[in-house]
Amino acid sequence: MRGVGGPTVRLRRLSSELTRLRRESGFIREEVARRLGVAASTVYRIETGHTRPQPRTIRDLLDLYGVEGSEREALIALARDAARRGWWRAYDDVLPGPYVGLEAEASSVRNYEPLLVPGLLQTEDYARAVIGAALVKDPAEIERRAAARMARQRRLTGPAPLELWAVVDEAALRRPVGGPPVMAEQLRRLRETALQPNVTVQVLPFDAGAYLGMGNALAILAFTDPGDADVVLLENLSGELYLEDPAEIRRYAQVFDHLRAAALGPEKSMETIISVEKELAGR
Repeated sequence: MRGVGGPTVRLRRLSSELTRLRRESGFIREEVARRLGVAASTVYRIETGHTRPQPRTIRDLLDLYGVEGSEREALIALARDAARRGWWRAYDDVLPGPYVGLEAEASSVRNYEPLLVPGLLQTEDYARAVIGAALVKDPAEIERRAAARMARQRRLTGPAPLELWAVVDEAALRRPVGGPPVMAEQLRRLRETALQPNVTVQVLPFDAGAYLGMGNALAILAFTDPGDADVVLLENLSGELYLEDPAEIRRYAQVFDHLRAAALGPEKSMETIISVEKELAGR
């Protein structure tokens, strides 16, 4: 087994190993499900990392695939560690999907946002305004979601801080989310956080015109262990789409490189943020 990692990364590794073992054993998912007495959808969810298999299920799968010795022990240990609870599990009621767990264990994130300030750089009031605009009307849920977003930002500080490279369209700077006071505070936070050595912020100005990838928010997560493949997240109104195919990862890495090239450099971006901040203060 590779590296250490946290529970979300370990679940990805476990899912990958179980898929490999099934294929090498010559089984299709439906046959595995029949032999274990479970639904085929259960096997699918285990192999795609959507479900953490129970200890009995892991042992039954390894028996079926004929896995013995040290490999068996390592996979059982991997399954046990994948069941550990990360801090984000306390927010399971408002954080569906695996993204926050992956982000919590990533070494770097490349993020493009066309309409909003990235979540890792948002103030609490800005986050509340964004969450409240997304058809979330329960004040308690808004507070829970905002608190979870603030907890994510702890990754930007500490002994092994997350490397964040954010490309933000100028539209996100000029949209007064939450009203002018909230937006003014948000721009100050953006400017201050961009000074951290592990954070790079670039602004894609209006005068750049049309550009590759325009309008489609994306995040590319990378991990310390080279054996853990990058993950691309694409977001839209229908939900989240995760890509792990190497060819797709390369494609979106190239898109992000184009976005960086089209954007202003970090220093010019800082000047733009300050300029918009001054315009907002003069209203």
